[in-house]
Amino acid sequence: MSLRTRLAVFAAVLVLAVAGTAAFVLRLREQRREQVAAAPPVPVADLAAVTRQPHVVFRSTAIGDEYGRVAAVPLTDPTGPRAFTQASCDRVYAHAGEAVCLYAKPGFVTTYRAEVLDAGWAIRRSLPLSGVPSRTRLSPDGEWAATTTFVSGHAYSSPGDFSTETLITPLTGGGRSLNLESDFTLVVDGRRNTARDRNMWGVTFAADGDRFYATAASGDRTWLVRGSLSSRELVALREDAECPSLSPDGGRVAFKTRDGRPEGQWMIAVYDLATGRSTLLAEKHSVDDQIEWLDGEHVLYGLPRAGNGPSASDVWTVPADGTGAPRLFVPDAWSPAVVR
Repeated sequence: MSLRTRLAVFAAVLVLAVAGTAAFVLRLREQRREQVAAAPPVPVADLAAVTRQPHVVFRSTAIGDEYGRVAAVPLTDPTGPRAFTQASCDRVYAHAGEAVCLYAKPGFVTTYRAEVLDAGWAIRRSLPLSGVPSRTRLSPDGEWAATTTFVSGHAYSSPGDFSTETLITPLTGGGRSLNLESDFTLVVDGRRNTARDRNMWGVTFAADGDRFYATAASGDRTWLVRGSLSSRELVALREDAECPSLSPDGGRVAFKTRDGRPEGQWMIAVYDLATGRSTLLAEKHSVDDQIEWLDGEHVLYGLPRAGNGPSASDVWTVPADGTGAPRLFVPDAWSPAVVR
């Protein structure tokens, strides 16, 4: 086959591939329009009225034009009408008057953004973000924001593999972001861990402005670690713990744990920092989320819903002492944050 013939065949294949891709995208858009048209309307509440009282902020996954937007519902009526903000996020976390939003911006090349939002949900400042959004938290004093993303290109990764990058960024004073992997020392069983394949993710802040908790991993092991912003040190507290969340009283940490389950399957556990005792919670479905505390006795978490379609997640709650049973808290929701 001559070079000219080969080029002609290649061009024909390329045209067919582009045409097929375009047809597929158009069909997806048409299916999306059909789903939106068939979906029941989402009851809407007034944003100012909702946010004046204790509420939960979340990413709405209800089918409709508001899909992906950040919404809020009162804690007294979590299944009722929701108030929508102007922000659209893949992952969101909020305190009173402040929120952090992580999202992917589609285009010829997908880019990723992290932004701190003010009380009016307008952009206050942008944060560094180098990969696919995964986790985010704000410190109780509003001084720090933590972001975790999936990234590629670490020297220890195989081609196509992903690892994590977790940054803790000061929101006042103009200081640089701290990278948990490169700026902090990891201590496991009293010894410094310098493995090249270390990964850190899922920060949760204490109220003292210095301590935080996170996940550290190396090889096939993960640890719950306690970190210090002043000493730049991470100390392992226990093994088999991921995506921690500190309780309102500062005495317990909720996290996901494999507890002997197959890889990719997690249960929720609560760890008492004073006694070292862990309690498995009553949720039996695999929970791949960073837990949020509803109050001192219950936790919140996102769960994918069985079935297909864009509306495929809900926020559930379960008692934090291992008793009771899970119950639906906010339907068509993801990434909850309790604001009081």
